[in-house]
Amino acid sequence: MLSGYSNGNFKYFNRLFLAYVVIFIDMGKRLIVQKYGGSSVANTDRIKSVANRIAKYKKQGYNVVVIVSALGDTTDELLELAGQITDKPSDRELDMLISTGEQVSVALLAMALHKIGVDAISFTGPQVGIITDRTHTKAKILKISADRIKGQINKGRVVIVAGFQGMNADQEITTLGRGGSDLTAVAIATTLNADMCEIYTDVEGVYTADPRIVKDAKKLSVISYEEMLELASLGAQVMQARSMEVAKKYSVSLHIRSSFTNEEGTIISKEVKAMEDVLVSGVTANKGEAKVTICDVPDRPGIAAKIFTDIARHDINVDMIIQNISRKGYTDLSFTVPVAELNKAKDMMSKIVRSVKAKGVVYNNEIAKVSIVGVGMKTHSGVAAKMFGALASKKINIDMISTSEIKISCVINKRYADKAVIALHKAFGLGKK
Repeated sequence: MLSGYSNGNFKYFNRLFLAYVVIFIDMGKRLIVQKYGGSSVANTDRIKSVANRIAKYKKQGYNVVVIVSALGDTTDELLELAGQITDKPSDRELDMLISTGEQVSVALLAMALHKIGVDAISFTGPQVGIITDRTHTKAKILKISADRIKGQINKGRVVIVAGFQGMNADQEITTLGRGGSDLTAVAIATTLNADMCEIYTDVEGVYTADPRIVKDAKKLSVISYEEMLELASLGAQVMQARSMEVAKKYSVSLHIRSSFTNEEGTIISKEVKAMEDVLVSGVTANKGEAKVTICDVPDRPGIAAKIFTDIARHDINVDMIIQNISRKGYTDLSFTVPVAELNKAKDMMSKIVRSVKAKGVVYNNEIAKVSIVGVGMKTHSGVAAKMFGALASKKINIDMISTSEIKISCVINKRYADKAVIALHKAFGLGKK
């Protein structure tokens, strides 16, 4: 049984029960879970290529369960359609809309496998018993019943499951948040006790920085769960942070690789001693955050608790928090939220400002959060000074700072984000040798 847990600011699962399953899978065959992202199934040619890859695994004797995202940019296109109707669609109806993309993918992939003689069957998330809480657009998984998946595996079929989606206790369709197919894959791999979970994307693994920004970024052959969790939460667009929480907790073997080549990718594993010798493993920039500043907040006990309790009640994720030194009984309180949730935050902030008798609120969506991550930071001093020096050398001002054992994050002006990543990557010697 998986129980509730939290890690830092992430409280992803209240509980995730893995149903006890009595159906027996042939233990003579290794079980592999594969997840294919939107770029891997962007069109029918790509879908056929994925089907051929899956067929090779079947011929090698594997049992295969496949998790599929929506085709290409389908989810964004569906969100754009919703935006053409209303700028404030209900979360329930959004889930009804954006969950349809994965249903197209799984059906087409099953057809492609049938075409080449591989027995396969496709399911939606609800059909395989992915039960979530009642939160729409970023639901938490509560339970997965693997009976139906195991029954089909025993029939020799490739089982294809729509990622990103589930169903709550009211039989309403829910979605797991952007990148939720990663979470589906890791949770199902955990439930089935899979030998390996492969995450296929459009890059060949995890890099020291975004190779589109840093030309000499280096692919990592191995990275720890801790580091990957931090990188994912800080803007690296490789794995969903919530999926890494589950992978770390249950030691799911993960292999991040490209669906466009046969090259080995990056293995995500427990921390090993060799990793500690590397000071910094990666640099990220997250341009999808906004800063909210509540001005002239009365400086007395309980005010911060009231503010963030009200924010949490509206399911808004808060990241970095800074409170200025009190002046004459008042202080400014700043925090960051995802840009996607800024409008929701604005809707409620005026009420919060009135309730705590603050003077006003200011918003800034022209920020970026640049971060360095590495387990080696635990045992090395001077890392922060080196980071701040590298930014200062490029005349980049720091607005907010946040640290943990294995990461340092700075909020800066968005226009300098790429310059900051390049400077930090060079300062810590992360380029190809």
